[in-house]
Amino acid sequence: MRRTLLFRVLVSTVAAVTAVTTVPSVAAAGGTPGNQPLPGYTIVNPALTPATVDGRPTTVRQGTHRHAAYIIEVPPRWNGDLVMWAHGYRGQGTVLTVDPPSYGMRQRLLDQGYAWAASSYSGNGFDIRAGVVSTKELADLFGGLVRRPHRTYIAGVSMGGYVIGRSLEEYPGLYDGALPLCGVMGDQRLIDYFLDFQLTAEALSGVASYPAGPDYLGTVVPATQARLGLVGLSPTAPEPTDAAGRQFRDIVVNQSGGPRPGAAASFAYWKDFLFGLGAPPEASDTPAQDPGLISTNVFTRYAPNAPVNVNRSVRRVAPEELAQRLSPRLTQVPRIEGRPRVPVLSLHSLGDMFVPFVNEQQYKADVDRHGRARLLVQRAIRATEHCEFSPAEVGTAWDDLVNWVRHDRRPAGDRLDPRSVAAPDYGCRFSDRAAYGTGTRRLYPACA
Repeated sequence: MRRTLLFRVLVSTVAAVTAVTTVPSVAAAGGTPGNQPLPGYTIVNPALTPATVDGRPTTVRQGTHRHAAYIIEVPPRWNGDLVMWAHGYRGQGTVLTVDPPSYGMRQRLLDQGYAWAASSYSGNGFDIRAGVVSTKELADLFGGLVRRPHRTYIAGVSMGGYVIGRSLEEYPGLYDGALPLCGVMGDQRLIDYFLDFQLTAEALSGVASYPAGPDYLGTVVPATQARLGLVGLSPTAPEPTDAAGRQFRDIVVNQSGGPRPGAAASFAYWKDFLFGLGAPPEASDTPAQDPGLISTNVFTRYAPNAPVNVNRSVRRVAPEELAQRLSPRLTQVPRIEGRPRVPVLSLHSLGDMFVPFVNEQQYKADVDRHGRARLLVQRAIRATEHCEFSPAEVGTAWDDLVNWVRHDRRPAGDRLDPRSVAAPDYGCRFSDRAAYGTGTRRLYPACA
């Protein structure tokens, strides 16, 4: 059972931790051949039909390498550059699968002469280490199967963004540019955000919810939402009926990126899903299975802190796996320091509250602190669903990244300071006008 600790307990423990060891991504391989999945996993990697470029088929290679499935595709007139594609969270299942680049990027890359490669990773779960290592090992394999590329880019979505952020620091000489889309660029702080949601709801409602028990979804969540006046909330009617609920909504908005267009509607859109994340996990042996093992709110200050003094009443939780939380090494859920050495261009949905916009602000602060602001460009898209981008938005970002890498022409991006983010037209600059009316985009006024 997770425990609550006083501030001084965590402080003394942090001071005592001086070294930790890396935790393997999944069970030790033992005698398992590299062309087979690790024990407990199976691979599903159906044959990918080659694409057509200028009337000619591409060359597709598929197989298993270092316990991970892979796909490699090379256009008939290859320009010598490679794009590694990092997939998102697969859940806790035991089937390993591979995705081609999405948002129309597969065909776009091939038409432009780029080869691409994607790995299933050697394990599922929230295992960033598996993603970082498997993607690197596939890049190495590509050099042997095809030819060593002139440049290697890395792009990906959601948890794949976490893989990207850490990969740039783990293998600083491997990649030449990065395109994280809706990425977990705030690293472990995403898990803290989920904990914040559960604990502030508990503090404001008075309904005990942590640690979650078997009645959490059926009894605790409905009682909490009723106490906070959140029942019946919708994106078109997003105002809680209780003052405590309004304070809770405002805390979540601040924790997810601050006041910004569409924030109230986005909270109503995501609240039920976020409450569901507090349910007890089926397995909790490692942070890859239960990232909550490393989450904490010990030093977090919440705002607004009225009418209820949440900062005084909220339950404080220290990480159970403190060594992994503090380790500088490549653990399953590692830190991202913010030290890229190559251009990084990111996209993020403004109203995403699953992997919220604050991830971009956190990554920017990390990068700025290390004096590398010139290597980061970030763009906000006026949408609320997770990873809700149009092919035009992603394609434009890709083209701008390539131009930046090849010709040192740093593209434009959005400012991420609170005043800019709160402006009514924030996110309009890079949002696809033609996509307005699709998905969740009508939760935002149309851009001029």
